[in-house]
Amino acid sequence: MLKKYFSIISIIFLVLYSCSRLNETVTVKNTTLTDYVNPLIGTGGHGHTYPGATVPFGMIQLSPDNGTSGWEWCSGYHYSDSITIGFSHLHLSGTGIGDLYDIRLMPINKKVDLTTPIKSRDDIPYKSSYTHTQEVSKAGYYSIDLINHNIKAELTTDLRTGFHKYTYAENDTQSVIIDLGFAINWDRLTESGLKIEDKFTISGYRHSTGWAKNQKVFFVAKFSKSLKEYDLIVDSKYVEKTKSVKGTKTAVQLFFNDVNNESLEVKVGLSSVSIENALENMSDHMERFEFDRIKNEAEKKWEQNLSKILIETPNDSLKEIFYSALYHTQIAPVTFSDKNGAFRQSNDSIYKTDKFVTYSSLSLWDTFRAEQPLLTILDPNRVSDIVNSMLVYYNQNKTLPVWNLYGNETNTMTGYHSIPVIAEASLKGITGFDIEKAYSAMKTTMMQDARGLSIYKEYGYIPYNLLDESVTITLEYAYNDWCVAQIAKLLNKQEDYKYFLNRSKAYKYLFDPETGFMRGKNDTGTGWHEPFDPKFSAHRVHADYTEGNAWQHSWFVLHDTNELIKLHGGNNKFSNKLEQLFTESSEITGENVSADISGLIGQYAHGNEPSHHIAYMFNFANQPWRTQYWVREILKSQYFATPDGLSGNEDCGQMSAWYVFSSMGLYPYNPSSGLYQIGSPLFEKSVIKISENTNFTIIAENVSDKNKYIQSATLNNVNFNRTVLMHQELKNGGTLHFVMGDAPNKNWGVH
Repeated sequence: MLKKYFSIISIIFLVLYSCSRLNETVTVKNTTLTDYVNPLIGTGGHGHTYPGATVPFGMIQLSPDNGTSGWEWCSGYHYSDSITIGFSHLHLSGTGIGDLYDIRLMPINKKVDLTTPIKSRDDIPYKSSYTHTQEVSKAGYYSIDLINHNIKAELTTDLRTGFHKYTYAENDTQSVIIDLGFAINWDRLTESGLKIEDKFTISGYRHSTGWAKNQKVFFVAKFSKSLKEYDLIVDSKYVEKTKSVKGTKTAVQLFFNDVNNESLEVKVGLSSVSIENALENMSDHMERFEFDRIKNEAEKKWEQNLSKILIETPNDSLKEIFYSALYHTQIAPVTFSDKNGAFRQSNDSIYKTDKFVTYSSLSLWDTFRAEQPLLTILDPNRVSDIVNSMLVYYNQNKTLPVWNLYGNETNTMTGYHSIPVIAEASLKGITGFDIEKAYSAMKTTMMQDARGLSIYKEYGYIPYNLLDESVTITLEYAYNDWCVAQIAKLLNKQEDYKYFLNRSKAYKYLFDPETGFMRGKNDTGTGWHEPFDPKFSAHRVHADYTEGNAWQHSWFVLHDTNELIKLHGGNNKFSNKLEQLFTESSEITGENVSADISGLIGQYAHGNEPSHHIAYMFNFANQPWRTQYWVREILKSQYFATPDGLSGNEDCGQMSAWYVFSSMGLYPYNPSSGLYQIGSPLFEKSVIKISENTNFTIIAENVSDKNKYIQSATLNNVNFNRTVLMHQELKNGGTLHFVMGDAPNKNWGVH
């Protein structure tokens, strides 16, 4: 009886306990898309990305600098390092170019001698070590523990302002160094200045030359605590009894009151125009210090942008790769105009408009291929502003930009790929710019004599003995001509259409039917460049190909691929040659091999942009199952959720844009055609948000690692048996439904 009594009591207790638990609030964190973003992807290897904080297409890229020069440190940071010299506000995302790193702040807990001669990072008295275990890198937020100074540094941004939060140890000296004098990589200081505006505010400027020859950055920094004292340095000498200095190299060490409150906040506004504009750019945050609120707003902005594409897959690693890639496609180009619409041009004139936002960091040789096409889907209004930015450049220079950085033309890379960006926007119906003016800019650019165009016009191609990189330049000018021809046709300019369409056949001069490669030809048209080795690479000097070799560059005929197939002798010969590209040995020959040739599958080099369209070429030769196979191989072997997870330079979003498109099963092979080639979708479902009320959904039934081959497809429940999707079909919304299998269906997509 007693035993039964205790059993009843126990049951009552358990029931009462369970009821009390029902009233407790159980907090379960909902996973957001930003949780899948890992900005550290690409910070190792040759990715050249940066891990710091920014918002979509923001003016500020607030990120740590290791302080070491070298190709691996082009973004200022490399994952292999463990030393930092501070946090600067301008960085390039994934280029092979070392420039920017402007306006660097470093928190420190002691007084140091800033007059010490600095020959390398080793001499910098305020540097600190860190570990990756104490590093957090997220969309819109970065933090690191500075081991030497016992300080936690946190960074976030909005569109035109950088925000810092430094947490010091209790009762430690609270100090910040602003060093405008130290330069790394290509950046070289020409003049700088600093001014103590009041007990909470510092202003200044930094003028430098490098890849951007005339780079002028003005800033205002406001602090949450008042200054107790400061040391100003100009050209390695302390200057007393003054509140402002200017010279070549300037720096300041600031010391703050109220050390009982461990956190010090800083907000920094930048401008290419003036200190006044820098102050106006941070005017929305003039009196408030709300680091956590800005951080949360940055995360919300990223969540909103990332939610334009929703994917379904049980593989969290694939989600991390995808959303990190989508994040990287929305870092550049960067906002360049100030809040009042003004920005500095390379000749120091100030342009001002309230009609559009001006953008810089236009890596057009890379981004015209997939990054810009992605923006035409997800952000067409921004594309319009990008085109207007290029037309402002044209107004000043009477030519369209090649690679624009901080208002400067760098003339880096071949071709004029602002032209396909404008052509694509026009042909896809994007408005907001003057198409007649845009066409005039396109035509004038391609009719000038600079950058080998005089030779191109005279011979119909670029002879190798008259200009280096002759094959690549010829092929790219041919494509540029085709793009001009399409807009001439759109505007009913028939004579121009015929002229540029005829010039777009230039690739035929360089095709060698005996070897099946595009080759350098002399100025008499009678001889090829000998000796010839299709695996030979010479980086930018005495080369026929840009950052590559004949294997990688002989396929760039985006606008006339069917004719290229005929030159090869038909579908089978073409496909066999293309297959050989992927199965050939990966040896690259030469004494000056381009470091950009990376991510090799055979001689296919996914680490550099000229290869990015090639896997889709089997579609044109009636063998789409080969496209499906090789696209999947690239997706699987060239992208990982690790710091070295990119096989080559990120290049302002292009490397990631290839993944975003290809993982959904599409690729903008010839962007200006308005057609997307079909590959092999990786996810069960992808939903692209076209507008508030329109979605385009891609379903891949039975998809898996093995089930990579398309068996059948429908578009809006109608049989779909072709390897191209039209932009208008995507824009209209609907559902593209694939059924996948583990063996090729050699009848699907064949015409």
